[in-house]
Amino acid sequence: MAKLRIGALEDDKPVKVTTELPASVHRDLVAYAEAVARENGQRIDPAKLIAPMLARAIIGAPVPSRSSR
Repeated sequence: MAKLRIGALEDDKPVKVTTELPASVHRDLVAYAEAVARENGQRIDPAKLIAPMLARAIIGAPVPSRSSR
């Protein structure tokens, strides 16, 4: 099994956001949460994975330079 990119979650004060996800994305989140539970022994609500995954995708993505905008 590949190493999971998101492990234990930090306890942080959340901001409430409401959104709709495609069913396929929700299934993927549930599967990932189950994988985290198997690997780390930490049960995670799949919805709590959205913020760290989004942060990793945005923070980890290259930022375009001003000249390329």
